[in-house]
Amino acid sequence: MASIADTDAATSTSPVARPAGRVRWTVVALLFASTTICYIDRQIFGLLKPILTAELGWTETDYGDIVAVFSAMYALGYLFGGRLMDLIGVRRGLTLAVGGWSIAAAAHGLMASVIGFKIARGALGLAEGGNFPASIKAVREWFPASERAFATGLFNAGSNIGAIVTPISLPFLVAWIGWRAAFFVAGSLGIIWLFAWLRFYRLPQDHPRLSDEERVYIEAGAVSEPDRVPWLSLFRYRGTWAYAIGMLMTSPVWWFYLNWVPGFLHTRFGVDMMASIAPLVAIYLVADVGSILGGWLSSRLIARGMATIPARLVAMACMAACTLPVVFVAGLPEMWAGVALIALAAAGHQGMSANLYTIVSDTLPARAVSSVIGIGGFAAGICGMFVAMAVGRILDATGGNYTILFVGAGVAYPLAVLILALILRRPATVEPT
Repeated sequence: MASIADTDAATSTSPVARPAGRVRWTVVALLFASTTICYIDRQIFGLLKPILTAELGWTETDYGDIVAVFSAMYALGYLFGGRLMDLIGVRRGLTLAVGGWSIAAAAHGLMASVIGFKIARGALGLAEGGNFPASIKAVREWFPASERAFATGLFNAGSNIGAIVTPISLPFLVAWIGWRAAFFVAGSLGIIWLFAWLRFYRLPQDHPRLSDEERVYIEAGAVSEPDRVPWLSLFRYRGTWAYAIGMLMTSPVWWFYLNWVPGFLHTRFGVDMMASIAPLVAIYLVADVGSILGGWLSSRLIARGMATIPARLVAMACMAACTLPVVFVAGLPEMWAGVALIALAAAGHQGMSANLYTIVSDTLPARAVSSVIGIGGFAAGICGMFVAMAVGRILDATGGNYTILFVGAGVAYPLAVLILALILRRPATVEPT
């Protein structure tokens, strides 16, 4: 198994003066926009849960099974999409992903049955699985190690912006044009984004707007890497196992927040779609702060001389501590107290994710980044499928009691950090790759 020491040279943080160019931040802005659109398309379904269950006669089990299909196909999308990005590159790969999920998002508006929504939801998950492998690979190609976690935190913040924009706009869209047409509007956003993406994105060495100064800065500390990394060899790297286990333990919790928090607020506090705007916006605004803060913290520690992997672990431990209080949410009598704890937990998740994604860039060759992101996403998606099925059945069996679900959500992150620290500990000798 390859150790983190194998890539120390690739994650060198020797100081290099920041250049005047800002092309790399435009790339982050495009990735931020694609992630925002991804989460708009995903979040609509959870927000429409009370309307869909009432109009179409679904049980919690029906809803959970639809979410499970999304998770299963999202897992496959991550696995195959990650490898695809390494084979055909980010420009073409992300174009296919965004185009595919935009069509699938719009198709939701044509469905009227559980089976129909499973098909549309599955197609959405399959295509959306390409977003994060492509984005992490783009950050790996466009940023030196010292800026990657911060850049990842910035584009990952798009997931929270999507989760903010959707509850603000959706009630008005539904009141104006109905829930079916709302899916059509969401699907059109990705098609618009594609025009900007195809016009701007290139590799650094091919980009006409990139200055020589900024190119040198991006390449600072880079080492020669293999042109091709066999897929099975990826399992010899500790970073692969750390990322996969971290994703498996934390991503299903995030999807639980996205898919069930609106329903929890409705069941526990009687909050309808319009009244849910303020609490949901508050949750995801705080989550946005966590995403950026988590990435900034590890980048700051590296800038002050801490080794790359220990800095990531310290930042993740701080973020994981923010998730623990959510275990008390189900028993709180006041809505805003519960919202505050969910918001803090969401911030912890996003801050931890910014560093978890970056561990892949820190510990593996550039040619392998998307493939490993895909492996971790596959593990998370399969676990998320079973979690979604279990959540629906637990809620049906307990009459809508969320206590055990929030307890599990709270303890998952500290346990994940402990396991990551054990996997990524520096061995006495460098193991062969």
